[in-house]
Amino acid sequence: MQIRWRRGSGWIGRLDRHLVRGVSAFPGGNHDAFFRRLSASANHGKLWMAAAAVMAAFPGKPRRAALHGLIAQAVASTVTNVGFKTLLPRARPLPEHLPVFRFVHPQPTSSSMPSGHSASAIAFAVGAGLVKPAVGAALAPVAAAVAYSRVHTGAHWPSDVFFGSAIGAGAALVTRTWWPVRPPFPEVSRTPTPAPELPGGLGLSIVVNTLGGSFTEETAGALQEVFPQAHINTVDAGEDLAAQIQATATFPGTVALGVWGGDGTVGAAAAAAVGHSLPLLVLPGGTLNHFARDAGTGSLKDAVIAANRGEAALADVGLVTVERGMAGNPETAELIMLNTASIGLYPNMVRRREMLQPALGKPLAGVVAMFRTFAGGTPSTLIVDGVRHKLWIAYIGRGRYYPRDHAPLVRPVLDDGVLDIRMITADESFARLRLLWSVLTGTVATSRITHLTEASTIRIESDGSPMVLAVDGEALAGVRTAEFRVANRGLAYYSPQS
Repeated sequence: MQIRWRRGSGWIGRLDRHLVRGVSAFPGGNHDAFFRRLSASANHGKLWMAAAAVMAAFPGKPRRAALHGLIAQAVASTVTNVGFKTLLPRARPLPEHLPVFRFVHPQPTSSSMPSGHSASAIAFAVGAGLVKPAVGAALAPVAAAVAYSRVHTGAHWPSDVFFGSAIGAGAALVTRTWWPVRPPFPEVSRTPTPAPELPGGLGLSIVVNTLGGSFTEETAGALQEVFPQAHINTVDAGEDLAAQIQATATFPGTVALGVWGGDGTVGAAAAAAVGHSLPLLVLPGGTLNHFARDAGTGSLKDAVIAANRGEAALADVGLVTVERGMAGNPETAELIMLNTASIGLYPNMVRRREMLQPALGKPLAGVVAMFRTFAGGTPSTLIVDGVRHKLWIAYIGRGRYYPRDHAPLVRPVLDDGVLDIRMITADESFARLRLLWSVLTGTVATSRITHLTEASTIRIESDGSPMVLAVDGEALAGVRTAEFRVANRGLAYYSPQS
């Protein structure tokens, strides 16, 4: 049964007519043209799409605010136009209710109840404001003006605007329940430990991997200039990097081991440092060097300060035991993991994200890279701690990473004693559609296909075909089982303390 709202029925109608008479009493002026143009600019959400385009030009929260605002607006518009306008037909104000020069022409023909313009305006402003309050505060006057313009131009009764605004706010709040506010990242915390002072590099032996992505002919010279008394071993292509690292760690007079290279080189150096009980100085080299960033030596200046002062801290070390080869005659090896390990499509996604990041920024690059990777990828069947899963991604981080979603970026604490385990599964029905939708809407962290846990140990086994395991960016093929555990505070590393 439909309810027809007559403009003269009930206290709502009387209040509407009273408010419209008040609006019609306003003297004419330039503001009439302003509200007409403002109202027209919001037709079909054009105003809010333009605002979202401007916000999307700024990476981080403004970009996420734009996306959430558009999603909230889409929900509010659908509920208003498909739902309530059908259930609550109502006649719009007539020309006699407002001055003719102010009355919108042509007048919309759909139901007056509720106001779609108001629903969209409030939904976008509140939705964006829930992500970035400053943006919401800037949008609020514009959204309120659009809502008022619908009464000022005679397109709606005031109660239509109030109802539409409530729908818009509700849409923003409802969508926010599956678009959770990211908790703030914890502050950086390090556990200091004594380490030898290395004035001028005295007692420091540095291994330099020439295959590091940022290596140039000047690299070794620059290091010798800032560490004039250090022993520097430059490892060229074709040489055994692991053997050269061991030789560097055992060079006579060495009291600390330095390393210049990417994550894989740093991991090998960390294994040598732990084995010889040496503090590790991680220098900012290589294509990627996440540990240098997390350790606070992301610049050569910071590394020199920490080394000269003997400022160091403790970090956990991940120990990975892998079995490879034939099932009846496996080969066992133990690896050091400083940062992350992954199985499945994660390495492909990371490579895409790094390529897109300079142009799009980290958050949007992560979304685009994940969408492209999983649109055509296939899941792997693995056994995780005895439970069989179909997995798009099995990701293990040495320590808690933030944000808590599919694109971890920051690790504020290096000795928290945990493995950060993230699995994106394909066990659920319509798994690929669920995944792509969660990527598109930015809700991977809260989707049913995402499983976020922490543990001190985890065992992953292949179910049939061997798997490819990437540890700190280095790929290992033919892996049948991998066991991960934590050696708490097993590594001393140089880190500036102030």
